[in-house]
Amino acid sequence: MKVITITNFLKRASFITLTFLSFHTIAQEEKQKSTLEELFSKISLSGSIDSYYRYNIDAPNNNLVAPKTFFANQNGFALGMVNTILGYEGEKVGFVADLVFGKRGEEAVFNSEGTSQIINQLYVYWQVNQNIKLTFGNFNTYIGYEMISPTSNFNYSTSYMFTYGPLSHTGLKADFKLNEKWSAMLAVMNPSDYTDSNPFDTYIVGAQLGYEADKGSGYLNFRYGNEGFPGEVGPTFQADLTTSWDVTEYFKLGLNTTYVTTEPQENGEDSGFYGIALYPQYKTSEKFTIGLRGEYFSVYNGGLTDVIGLDTQGDGNVIATTLTGNYTIGDLTLIPELRLDTTSGDFFIDKDREATKNLSSFVLGAVYKF
Repeated sequence: MKVITITNFLKRASFITLTFLSFHTIAQEEKQKSTLEELFSKISLSGSIDSYYRYNIDAPNNNLVAPKTFFANQNGFALGMVNTILGYEGEKVGFVADLVFGKRGEEAVFNSEGTSQIINQLYVYWQVNQNIKLTFGNFNTYIGYEMISPTSNFNYSTSYMFTYGPLSHTGLKADFKLNEKWSAMLAVMNPSDYTDSNPFDTYIVGAQLGYEADKGSGYLNFRYGNEGFPGEVGPTFQADLTTSWDVTEYFKLGLNTTYVTTEPQENGEDSGFYGIALYPQYKTSEKFTIGLRGEYFSVYNGGLTDVIGLDTQGDGNVIATTLTGNYTIGDLTLIPELRLDTTSGDFFIDKDREATKNLSSFVLGAVYKF
């Protein structure tokens, strides 16, 4: 009788123990599952794939004849890039790893070397409080209307102001939320577009004042500093204004104007460039929007070379007019555009191989966003 009682007790104890262990294991698995779900909810993966076709209407179709702007300067069928963006957004901290592969990506990170050439952005951030955010690493520029990613631009080809302004920076920046509409930013950075290292032992400072409302936004941007070896180049100053407003439900108007000047090392005059561009866009339907980019871009005292037709004093200008359509099919956008570049001096060649001031071209871009 005693043996049976002990046996029953052991059976019951074993059953209770196994039940407890089962519940404990299930609870642990549920906890791990919940932790993984929480982790993955903070991780995002996005990006784009793009390619294009470009054809010169009144000039030979080779890669020597194209507007001197980034990303859409190859003839025939050409590749853009694969853009993959991995992000983590925690309660206070996070990171962004933005990788690019392809011709557009190479041009975007042209001052990087080796494996760094696939890195478009790579930074960590700390949301100190609801009004202050610190960002450390490599990030795309805050200057200008256009962006490296084709998903952020209405036009497929890019403007002269975008091409010859900075594309990316590496450094430390602080964003400040002043109130519901006003913001500010201060930054200390490497020379522009030297994103994987600093070969000059010089730094530039950046600043921004921003305003955002329901119908649009405006940003006043600045950068100042030595963009090369001291003694070889003087400090550069840039002031830039970018604004965009929804005039009506269907009509949007954007504007970008910029001024860049570099001080001379010895006797002489400052050199640089300036420009202005308007971006009117009209939405005709849920799938199609048509827009125009009209840009005036001027170089003075040899501030840039081999960009537009310059005279003997290093002065010249170009008017670039781009008519663009955006037709969306789900996550795919087709971007046909006609572009006419007219320079102050002969800079292009026509089909008879004669020097000319004009170049007209057609571009069809295809951008898939995921």
